[in-house]
Amino acid sequence: MAFESLSEKLSAAFKKLRGKGRLTEADIKEAMREVRLALLEADVSYKVVKDFIKKVSERAVVADVLESLTPAQMVIKIVNEELCALMGSTNVKINISSKSPSVLMLVGLQGAGKTTNGAKLAALLKKNGKRPLLVACDVYRPAAIRQLETVGSQLGIPVFQMGQGNPVDIARAGVEHARKHGNDLVILDTAGRLHIDEELMQELRDIRDATQPAEIMLVVDAMTGQDAVNAASAFDHALGIDGIMMTKLDGDARGGAALSVKAVTGKPIKYVGVGEKLDQIEVFHPDRMASRILGMGDVLTLIEKAEQSFDEKKAAEMAERLRQNKFTLTDFYDQMVSMKSMGSISDIVGMIPGLDAKALKNATFDEKALTRTEAIILSMTPYERENPHVLGSSRKKRIAAGSGTSVVDVNRVLKQYEMMQTMVKQMTGGKKKRKFGQKNLFGF
Repeated sequence: MAFESLSEKLSAAFKKLRGKGRLTEADIKEAMREVRLALLEADVSYKVVKDFIKKVSERAVVADVLESLTPAQMVIKIVNEELCALMGSTNVKINISSKSPSVLMLVGLQGAGKTTNGAKLAALLKKNGKRPLLVACDVYRPAAIRQLETVGSQLGIPVFQMGQGNPVDIARAGVEHARKHGNDLVILDTAGRLHIDEELMQELRDIRDATQPAEIMLVVDAMTGQDAVNAASAFDHALGIDGIMMTKLDGDARGGAALSVKAVTGKPIKYVGVGEKLDQIEVFHPDRMASRILGMGDVLTLIEKAEQSFDEKKAAEMAERLRQNKFTLTDFYDQMVSMKSMGSISDIVGMIPGLDAKALKNATFDEKALTRTEAIILSMTPYERENPHVLGSSRKKRIAAGSGTSVVDVNRVLKQYEMMQTMVKQMTGGKKKRKFGQKNLFGF
């Protein structure tokens, strides 16, 4: 994840402050020097770092902080607040026109991920009640139209295309098509270039003038660092952008672009791509990102992920089964699937407060364990899942062969199920069984 190295360095700097009962101006100065180095190594703009350190230092050396009973926590609070301000303080929503259809124009350099992330954004907005239409205006990149149709089909989003025609005519026709077919949001997937040139900008200006978009959103690649910030400045100067979508924030990018782009361009980051899967896009919240950078976790995003994977009907059925002391391997499987839909174990743990970046980095999570468990349970018959006590040696061998695992793996899953069943009975007032260890239920 981006910011991992920055989080470690900031945690180390603040750890030194926490070890002191009282802080002096010299202590603050030394800590700010380490923070400055950490930000510069994360590829944050030099001017942005300079202004950031100046603001934090001015607030940190006042008497109220130095004479506080917890001065280190006061300094961390100040850094957190200034990080939020640096990235925009609050989430800024996309502009939606009151006149339907509202047009959202995606722009950016080639390779930033406009096509895929445009489809992701359409799916996200569809969940919020919109009826989006994707319009293929990239007529230059080979297979760009086919790519948009493929991801649109996978997400259930309609795609309008006219082949290798004039991009301006296609955009105009796409808006008219949306108007006739009841789509209230049009997302224009425009062409990118390997570098910024006047020909590209003129084409984008022509599309803008023809469609009058309510939002022009620049898609930038977090992996490109300050080049992303430079691209944002150039597009804003030539076109006038309203917001930014930052992609590949799940990679090993140092994160400097996310911390610099708002301060340099004045344009807010509105969405971030956090993975390759088609549902891995998030609304950007500066306060939550600041908390994650400082190792404070991100409980609100974790709750939102849980709510997205929450099935109210299944939850009611599960509650009733638990009241009757019924917990089968089918129930065990359903809980595991819900957990998988929230994302990787590493990402989930990273949102839990109190786990610093270094501790998380050194922890090992067997992401394939859930997949193995799933394969084993699915290799059982419905009767076996409801009545696991019938699983003798011959059945276990068949299940192991069907799931590509071993009998030892099957026994491990059954052991985990028994542990979960014991816990359920204890919580619902059933008889307590023997105690079991503290190991995670899924073997992590």
